[in-house]
Amino acid sequence: MQPAHITSFVRLTRASVTICLLSILMNITALSAADSAEVESLRSRASEGDAKAQLDLAICLRDGKGVAKDHAEAMKWAHLAADHGNADAMDFIGFAYLRGAVIKRNPTIAFGYFKSAANESAQAAFNLGQCYYGAQGTEQDCATALKWWEKAAEKGHGRAAAAAAMAYLAGEGVPANPVLGRRLAERAAELNNPSGLVVLGELQFQAGDVDAAKANWTKASKLFPTGATGHPAQPSDNASAQQAADLLKLIDYRLRKGEQGKFAFVQMSHILQGYNNCGSTACAIFARFHGSKIGGWDYKKLCPSPLGTGTDWGHLLDASKKIGQKWKLVTYTPDDEGFVKATDMLKSELDAGRPVIVDFKYIGPQYPNGSAGHTLNVCGYIAAENLYILCNPAVATPGLQLITAEDLKNCWRSDHYGALSKGVLSRPAFIIDQP
Repeated sequence: MQPAHITSFVRLTRASVTICLLSILMNITALSAADSAEVESLRSRASEGDAKAQLDLAICLRDGKGVAKDHAEAMKWAHLAADHGNADAMDFIGFAYLRGAVIKRNPTIAFGYFKSAANESAQAAFNLGQCYYGAQGTEQDCATALKWWEKAAEKGHGRAAAAAAMAYLAGEGVPANPVLGRRLAERAAELNNPSGLVVLGELQFQAGDVDAAKANWTKASKLFPTGATGHPAQPSDNASAQQAADLLKLIDYRLRKGEQGKFAFVQMSHILQGYNNCGSTACAIFARFHGSKIGGWDYKKLCPSPLGTGTDWGHLLDASKKIGQKWKLVTYTPDDEGFVKATDMLKSELDAGRPVIVDFKYIGPQYPNGSAGHTLNVCGYIAAENLYILCNPAVATPGLQLITAEDLKNCWRSDHYGALSKGVLSRPAFIIDQP
């Protein structure tokens, strides 16, 4: 039972509690029965060749709604729906091949499904744009990616509008176009997309219209559940809602100067990463802070690994020299003592007005290989609340997120950031190499 339920029962007698618990259990049983009955109805209609029912059944089987999860059967029904020409089923299959969680990853097959469905399915148009933007199953073509995102936005896909807005605002992969970027951010906000509301709010904040920014961030923060802080690995929409809540809290800090040892905030020019390009994009954000105009994809092209694949930190460090900047790698042990030393370094750099690049490792069954890595910047801290401020290339512009010291301690670790790690778990960071 959830804590909220426990709180509501505190004043009840033991008999009342028993009645309430029985009532809840009966409701859960009824709900499960209703879900099971719906699945059986779907199965019946799907067996008769109803393409929509086939897709809906595939989704239930994938998500375990009213039935045990069965990825193989889910794909079977999705294929049948796709054979009937259902564009959303084609997108379902394409995404399975792109992510590689329920079937062996194959971006080329994914791209083919998205392309077949994109004219009819807004989600497929968005995913096709993702493929073009991140060189997944096709050669990179950022201009074509933006066209598909704009088409998806026209069909009512808010996240596509927000992604296109951020690309135009940052000039990432295409020439910067702030007018079009603003228009697309407004479109995303009209569609009630939390990322779009975050981006539009940031444009208003930077223009000095703090009240309008507050209104949009407040609206976004109410679209999905939020907490005191979130987690950098949250799903996109949840992360954007939490981000909006964080931005509301950060307004006053962003409008005043830092106080050494108490709080610091370093403004960075955010770039939204493409598919699997967090390392190069985080480095480009860092490089732009230090005077470069390079983008995430251009930074990636300075490294030997192909577009759309992970990047070795040794190659990222070598690339910094190619743009005339001098960075250095520092590492700290993954224990408590190492975290104290690492955060002392963070605060020292941030007090001096310099952000720091770090590498995270997320562990959990939701990741295809049991874990995932992510590179991002730390751009501030609030000592009184034991919070740190991230500039994350995976979330909406301005990329700011709050993270507790405890979560930072658990996430800031890596043993696969590259050959330099030698397979040893540590807390790695890039900082400017001071004379």
